[in-house]
Amino acid sequence: MIASTTLPTCFNFKLLNPQQVFTPTKPRTKISNFPTNFHHYNHLWSGIFKPNSSSLRTVIRKASDDGPPLQEPAAVSVGEGTNSSSSTLGDNYVALFVRMLGLDYDALDREQAIVALWKYSLGGKKCIDAIMQFQGCLNLTVNLLSSESSATCEAAAGLLRSISSINLYRDLVAESGAIEGITGLLNRPSLTSEVKEQSMCTLWNLTVDEELRVKTANSDILPLLINSLDDEDIKVKEAACGVLANLALSHCNHGIMVEVGAIPKLAKLLQTDSEEFKVIRKEARNALLELVKDQYYRILVVEEGLVPVPMVGSAAYKSFRPGLYSWPSMPDGTEIEQTSKGTSRFGASELLLGLNVGENAEIDEAKQNAIVGRTQQQFLARIGAIELDGKRESQSDTPTDNRLTLLPWIDGVARLVLILELDDEVAISRAAESIADSSINEHMRISFKEAGAIKHLIRLLDHNSYAVRSAVTHALERLSVSPVVYPVLEAEGILHPLVCTLKHSETSGSLMEKTLDILARILDPSKEMKSKFYNGPVNGSKTGIDAASSVDASGELSGDRPVSIMDSRKELLDSAVITCLIEIMKTSASNLQRKAASILEFMTVIEPSMETIIKEDMWSGLEAVFQQNALKDMEADVEGQEPDKYAIKFEEAALAVSAASRLLTKLLDSEQFSRKIDANHFTKLLRKILKSDMPLQNKDWVAACLVKLSSLSSPYVDYENPINMEVTLYEAIPRLIEQIQLSFSPETQEAAAVELNRIISEGVVDSTRAVASGGGIFPLVKLIEEGSDRAVEAALSILYNLSMDSENHSAIIAAGAVPALRKIVLSQRSHWTRALRLLRILPV
Repeated sequence: MIASTTLPTCFNFKLLNPQQVFTPTKPRTKISNFPTNFHHYNHLWSGIFKPNSSSLRTVIRKASDDGPPLQEPAAVSVGEGTNSSSSTLGDNYVALFVRMLGLDYDALDREQAIVALWKYSLGGKKCIDAIMQFQGCLNLTVNLLSSESSATCEAAAGLLRSISSINLYRDLVAESGAIEGITGLLNRPSLTSEVKEQSMCTLWNLTVDEELRVKTANSDILPLLINSLDDEDIKVKEAACGVLANLALSHCNHGIMVEVGAIPKLAKLLQTDSEEFKVIRKEARNALLELVKDQYYRILVVEEGLVPVPMVGSAAYKSFRPGLYSWPSMPDGTEIEQTSKGTSRFGASELLLGLNVGENAEIDEAKQNAIVGRTQQQFLARIGAIELDGKRESQSDTPTDNRLTLLPWIDGVARLVLILELDDEVAISRAAESIADSSINEHMRISFKEAGAIKHLIRLLDHNSYAVRSAVTHALERLSVSPVVYPVLEAEGILHPLVCTLKHSETSGSLMEKTLDILARILDPSKEMKSKFYNGPVNGSKTGIDAASSVDASGELSGDRPVSIMDSRKELLDSAVITCLIEIMKTSASNLQRKAASILEFMTVIEPSMETIIKEDMWSGLEAVFQQNALKDMEADVEGQEPDKYAIKFEEAALAVSAASRLLTKLLDSEQFSRKIDANHFTKLLRKILKSDMPLQNKDWVAACLVKLSSLSSPYVDYENPINMEVTLYEAIPRLIEQIQLSFSPETQEAAAVELNRIISEGVVDSTRAVASGGGIFPLVKLIEEGSDRAVEAALSILYNLSMDSENHSAIIAAGAVPALRKIVLSQRSHWTRALRLLRILPV
């Protein structure tokens, strides 16, 4: 028998450029480490099979019994000067051991043969070439993957691993069924770590080829790889990460990788600090960097606590000049009160900040993380170690190659803010875009605020480069979503540069849209109206303008603002700004029309006289919103249009109409504007919109505006007025039915039923028909079963009025009114006489 010798497996090095750590543009290959000294291989081979050993004679004899006689090689002495002979000796046995892989040999012989060939393949490409000269060797090796012996499976997978590391043989390995064989092997309930490692490293080699990546990424193998990321063996984790990193290079594999949960597992491994996880972190980063190229999967990566950070090159950081402060401040610019009365002789009071903040001072966790992140990143920048990989690259390398890395969010946020302080325009633009991409939730937006990103972004709004201004505006637009951030934006002086952008006639459409987004969030008219009706603070809190004004005082924001908040708001009243907003209402898309109308409404709040606003051609902008093409398509045939796009277009048009109606209602408070406007023309436009299929929640301001227009011409408001009647039929009644049907509050349902009963009892023309056509019968029947006494009384009264029209009888019966009415009558509940009267009318 062959004497088994334990040999070192492989050193698992990869033939890669070590500088491609963060740019996985090439698939990774996990190969066996061939000994560089071939004399060492000769020693290993001769150590396994000595020419004169009895075990070797036994193997040869067994092989000769079942095939043509094999000539035993002449004995040679292993010693100095015999390396060439030893190599030839090993090559002579390759045919023998390939033959022993056949099914006609017993399991033990096959195991010894595959082990021998695996060890032989570790000698390098020359040895693998010798093995691959024999046809059928791959098929026999793949067949051994189904063996019950762990040693056999390990050796078979190890041999496939060695062969697949050679580009020439990779396709042959795949064609032999290695991927299917390894998939079946890994599906076994219990495997040794060695078998898993060799099998996955084989897949690591095979997935270098793009076609084989698609073949490998299936619902059977991916869950096994994901589960292997939790394996206790470091080598198994490393191999699984390597396969996933290669699979991620094909975009078609991203969906299934995300579905099986690759992102959370890879993110967890990437954030492990252990030194032995170095290769694992590299491969996990490479896989995630491919996934973050998709905007949706990028959100999932950021949610796991990782931030995409651009690699701008170490040369860009040479322009970094950390601020030298006589007294430290928070990253967001907040100054810290000096509690020490005397100065320290050697500056210790400034250096040891924590000793001087005060015993009762409390720094929240967000500020603490911002301080830690800033300290770490500035330290790396000062010593020139912030991008070591960039230093090793050629001097011709520029930061325009869009390379990225992934950092934990504390370091990533601080790194992005630091890049904003550099002089490189490309680096600044990429950092601002990364801030926009990472601002996916309130936690990240507040983290950027605490890290001091806002003051740098606002400063960069005046940058000479359009690319910088566009990227910075995008970042500020994403940050302004936070109700905590947008007051700080106004306090830091963002209104002035945004107003300048509006006045600039050559501003592009995308930049104009983002500018309007920010202004519409900051200048929210509903928020401002609440502050005007609010007279004093409760429990020391402040709101509205006072709150915005106090942000600077309470937070001690640094930086000299070009103008105060109130002066910035007065800039909005400039005729050039108003003209620009009106032009947007006349010519732009619905979403921009809505934002422009909202900003103009804010102007009516801060300037009650509205003299500046009225001087402009405001009604032309309003008319354009009410007559836009999207509204004309509401009643047109929508066949042939894409449903999703049409729904979005329809919704945006409805929101724009609602905002414009709200603006017109505010403008009608001015007598000067009321005298200039053609009330009949706008009444006609709004009546048409009110009768359209526009969503009910967007009709409220349309109805209010119509009532306001009608009140200007007639001081009396009654149902004889056709406008009031239309408002009741097309807005009030549908809204009350919706409240009865959808509200979870019994009080709201009761109030809606009472109000609906009042409208019907006052004899509004066609009111009962509007209730029936609006689907009000079914919720009213349900209300008499579950509602309060007052709600039941109102519902019974409405149903009784509806029953006067025989066309409604079938609908009332279909809604289940008869059993409900009988239950009320038999139990003699209150209002049972009304129920009985209704039963007598129905044909039952």
